[in-house]
Amino acid sequence: MKRIAVITGASSGIGREFTRQVADKYKFDEIWIIARREDKLRELETEIIRPVVMDVSGKDGVQSFKNFLENEDKKLRAEGSGIEIGLLINNAGFGTYGPFEETSLSRQLDMIDLNCVTVTGICGVSLPYLTKGSVVINTASLAAFLPLGNFAVYAASKSYVLSFSVALAAELKDKGIKVCALCPGSVSSEFANVASNGARREVKGGFPPQKVVAQCLRRAFRGKKIALYRPKWRFSAFMSRFVGRYLGARFTYKYHKRPRTPDTDLQKKAD
Repeated sequence: MKRIAVITGASSGIGREFTRQVADKYKFDEIWIIARREDKLRELETEIIRPVVMDVSGKDGVQSFKNFLENEDKKLRAEGSGIEIGLLINNAGFGTYGPFEETSLSRQLDMIDLNCVTVTGICGVSLPYLTKGSVVINTASLAAFLPLGNFAVYAASKSYVLSFSVALAAELKDKGIKVCALCPGSVSSEFANVASNGARREVKGGFPPQKVVAQCLRRAFRGKKIALYRPKWRFSAFMSRFVGRYLGARFTYKYHKRPRTPDTDLQKKAD
């Protein structure tokens, strides 16, 4: 069997670092790196790193990935082999800054499609190819632990990813398949540029992704359910248990405002 690692959202940031470390430290016959930006993927291409240009967002994206997976497996089975996914990293996702009423509804629904529907769907279509010893990593966020004002849909979507990942870990334990949710705080990536619609180029206080990714991989392969690298992130996650959900959302709405360029469709309504 051909042992594969699959990494979505691999063109930048955490996904790009996952690609580098998996290629350097783990043994797979092939690493499929999946994203929409071909130029960024080609920069990572090697003998074992295979760029797959694909939009995996929503039901259509999941179906595209399923078709690709089945076709690749069919080719190998014709040669007397097949595909085994030894590592699946669902890293594709994005966020938006700002109050819910001030951000594009279409953009928020796209976020749910990618952050929730895609993660769920890719896990689902990959299950037949996972075997004992396989590892699944789903990128959630520190935002998953509490409802957040000015980050309402993003925090809710990542709360879903965390809950889903822990439940999936419980269900797949008897099969020897490990599932881990990565829950980073601010990490240096393109996240802020996308979330702010170009108003903020870099994540404020962003932490380099190298150690975050390395710790996540170690914990995931050891069977840990959650990866939180920095002590301050672990402290925040722990203290969230003692903060009322509404209080947390109200406080962050009032005092944790981030810059954002207004969405085009909302500008048109205002005009």
